[in-house]
Amino acid sequence: QVQLVESGGGLVQAGGSLRLSCAASGGTFSIYAMGWFRQAPGKEREFVAMISRSGSGTYYADSVKGRFTISRDNAKNLVYLQMNSPKPEDSAVYYCAATIQTNLRLVTTPDNYGIWGQGTQVTVSS
Repeated sequence: QVQLVESGGGLVQAGGSLRLSCAASGGTFSIYAMGWFRQAPGKEREFVAMISRSGSGTYYADSVKGRFTISRDNAKNLVYLQMNSPKPEDSAVYYCAATIQTNLRLVTTPDNYGIWGQGTQVTVSS
């Protein structure tokens, strides 16, 4: 089974940029659609973005659309989240996750992802 490890989190100023990476190992990465979720203190885990197995399809939460970009490199078993113009409200622990689900109505739900990384903290200062 695939294991996931996120990296790239840290402190960034509002309006800056940050790129998160998620490295997969131990399985066949390309069979999974990949998602990014985030969880702020006292809040539920929320969907940020997902990318299809081939990388040809992406889907974003309205709150990040136009600012964040998800991408993947199946040759390197990596998925990325490019965060441009982050806002203080984007501060959270960011998780990458893998799913075999392909129904777009279901990929925004954390319960439909069976494999998770440990998370990486992103803090956006104003």
